[in-house]
Amino acid sequence: MTNADPIQTDAALRPRGRLYALDVARSAALLAMAIYHFVYDLELFGHLAPFTASTGGWRILALATAGSFLALAGMSLWLAHGAGIQWRGFLWRFGKIAAAAALITGATLVAVPDAFIFFGILHAIALSSLIGLACLRLPDWAVIALAVALFWLATQPGLAAFDAPVLWWTGLQAVPIRSVDYVPLVPWFAPFLLGLATAKLGDRIGLWDRLARAPAPRWLVRAGVPGRHSLIIYLVHQPVLIALIWGVSLMLG
Repeated sequence: MTNADPIQTDAALRPRGRLYALDVARSAALLAMAIYHFVYDLELFGHLAPFTASTGGWRILALATAGSFLALAGMSLWLAHGAGIQWRGFLWRFGKIAAAAALITGATLVAVPDAFIFFGILHAIALSSLIGLACLRLPDWAVIALAVALFWLATQPGLAAFDAPVLWWTGLQAVPIRSVDYVPLVPWFAPFLLGLATAKLGDRIGLWDRLARAPAPRWLVRAGVPGRHSLIIYLVHQPVLIALIWGVSLMLG
């Protein structure tokens, strides 16, 4: 199998077989992301009331979607490297995600310079994956405790010591941040860690081996196709949605 997506690391390449259930989970997260961004773009073009996408159920959908991407990344890190870090594969995929994150930063810096994405979901996945390597050998309880601590930190007042822009990726600063996609380490490393802990538990009870060996119905394989190409879908879906809404808006006058 050579079509692995960088966002999912090496999970799909393990000798024991492909985990189609995780592919489907990524597909579901991509669908939720597309639905939310469609609503966001409709608001951007004035077709929905201001703050529609940032309040109520739509806000919850955005948070749940980001959390699911990070949790799946944490699961994938364990599935790929829990038995031993495969440095070549890790660095190759880390580089692709980091390059895509830099591309997003550059594009949004041009498009929305006053709220560009300096640390969004791709940045968070890349850094979480790197730090996550140090957590692979931690006991399950320690991984979960660290996740709880990060959630707790997010409820505390910000610290002026972290107000310098170079430290905004931490999420610990006191100054308000303006960005169209801001996913700092606090608290977003927490769902990554919970995904990692879940994958460790799944390995312990033999869940992944059972899923990999179970026959996959055709509908499940097909439903997981988008999840196997999550990075490219993430990169192109917003330009496509914006172009479609802009074109329809012009036609409707």
